[in-house]
Amino acid sequence: MSLHLGLDLGGTNIKCAVVDDSLRVLATASCPTDAADGEAAVLARVAALGRETVSQLGEPSTAGLALPGHFDAGAGVLLPNLLGEWVGRPIAGPVGEALGVPVSLVNDVRALTLAELRLGAGRGASDLVCIALGTGVGGGVVIGGRLHLGLGHAGEIGHTTVEPDGPLCGCGNRGCLDRVAGADAIAALAGQPTVAAAADAARGGDETALSAFAQAGTYVGRALAGAVVLLWPERVVVGGGVAEAGELLLGPVRDELRRRACVAPVADIAVVAAELGPVAGAVGAALWAAESGGDPSLRAAGSVADPRRLSAAESHGLSTR
Repeated sequence: MSLHLGLDLGGTNIKCAVVDDSLRVLATASCPTDAADGEAAVLARVAALGRETVSQLGEPSTAGLALPGHFDAGAGVLLPNLLGEWVGRPIAGPVGEALGVPVSLVNDVRALTLAELRLGAGRGASDLVCIALGTGVGGGVVIGGRLHLGLGHAGEIGHTTVEPDGPLCGCGNRGCLDRVAGADAIAALAGQPTVAAAADAARGGDETALSAFAQAGTYVGRALAGAVVLLWPERVVVGGGVAEAGELLLGPVRDELRRRACVAPVADIAVVAAELGPVAGAVGAALWAAESGGDPSLRAAGSVADPRRLSAAESHGLSTR
């Protein structure tokens, strides 16, 4: 049995998962990132969490690390979204040396997309679009059962323009989805301290909070309409912390999608909530390492996991948040 280690480096927490070659998730763990301790300490913490988690099971055949933002895959360095001096810092090399196995890098939302495709809300789909709504907005695209990266980082739906004269984004554009549908934007519009508080207020009938989710959902639907018209996917998976608001967000998303994607078979395209929760990025990193690292059993799985593998994954509780 081959073991595949996945790690997800976030601004607040580091998450870890171990997956075997039957797509069973054997172990998960997490620890605080504590980014203020410095970059070297964070990388040491990543490797230590991975070693501790997998050591109870054996030696990993492959290892993957999900990162926020973009990176140079060839050089193994981050072009970051993390607190600290990360630009140009080697990532894959030091973590791989500490783990004793080469590390494959993947964007965190692309990792989430792969995990949802194989084990979550995307099971059985050949073509899908995934969007993750949290502090920022990211995305992923699956074509023919494989994660599509284009020239390197395809899937950046958060930088789709949805409000041409909207707020300035860090990318240099104005009116990006990332700026108007992220957690902070929704909380501010709702007049609440957090997006979770905004969701609670909306469920209680607060009109300002309801309007905030309706506006965010409209923006998300507007961005997704472009992707749907272009790709005609079988499914759209919506994940991230904001998506925990459920139909407060998904209802307006579906409404706007129907309004905008007039030439696509919208009635046949399911818009569903992600299933795997916070561990999805780490699970996806493990799957990415296995599939890109040449494990033939996982690569042969193609776009549709068979029922035996699905039941194995579900038996480890991944279908619950």
